[in-house]
Amino acid sequence: MKPDHIHKMQNQFDELAQEHPDEPKVEFWFARDLQKPLGYARWENFLTAIQRAIESCKSTGYEVEHHFRGVTKMVPLGSGSERPVNDFMLTRYACYLIAQNGDPRKEPIAFAQSYFAVQTRKQELIEERMELLRRMEAREKLRASEKTLSENIYERGVDDPGFARIRSKGDAALFGGNPTQAMKEKFGITKTRPLADFLPTLTIAAKNLATEMTNHNVQQADLRGEPSITREHVQNNTSVRQMLGERGIRPESLPPAEDIKKLERRVKREEKKLEKDAGRLPEKGDKA
Repeated sequence: MKPDHIHKMQNQFDELAQEHPDEPKVEFWFARDLQKPLGYARWENFLTAIQRAIESCKSTGYEVEHHFRGVTKMVPLGSGSERPVNDFMLTRYACYLIAQNGDPRKEPIAFAQSYFAVQTRKQELIEERMELLRRMEAREKLRASEKTLSENIYERGVDDPGFARIRSKGDAALFGGNPTQAMKEKFGITKTRPLADFLPTLTIAAKNLATEMTNHNVQQADLRGEPSITREHVQNNTSVRQMLGERGIRPESLPPAEDIKKLERRVKREEKKLEKDAGRLPEKGDKA
């Protein structure tokens, strides 16, 4: 997502923020105001997302009424009169839970997951968190594709040490002749930690693409045995390296990234802190 698009969306969400007269320090948003900016065309579909968020709030042990408040809003009609509609007042934490229960492939949802998680309204912090989430998502995809490959080749006569050798030779093809251990030594990574936990998002995505290609071709061609599967995996990593090279990118020259395990722990700490920092909706009637 481009910075100018992020800036535009940030301004939109900022303008929709409300302050309660009884609790001016507690920001809140009306659900119906957020419906379209979050990409929901129908209220019924958005209501389903809200209900999932409420269940998430319950499961973490927090009081739903502190963050979700059902209210009645008066909306204007074309005739000049008004009619009541059901709505929700939502704290920042409630909005975050709704975004978490949405589809992160949709740009508004991906943006909202970071916007509502960041207490300050600095665009650079929102962008930083969005990049963090992209890296975590890429790493999870690679975990899944490598697990699938391990299972596929186990059925075809390759044991765990064989899988490690195949992966290392694939890394050598991707990283210009540097196998897995050589890249770990270059980045100062201990033997017990996966190389991918310290790679930037681009390199993780490159490894995942090569692994998915190997998975596909192993199944399509019914490849069996370590030698044939190794050749396939090396060829796929070589192809990905060539594609990156055409854009002037050498994976082995990219600097390592921060330990993804530390980032995951930081995200969890921030989520716990978010509920407290978001404040609580005042206990008032149901009129908005």
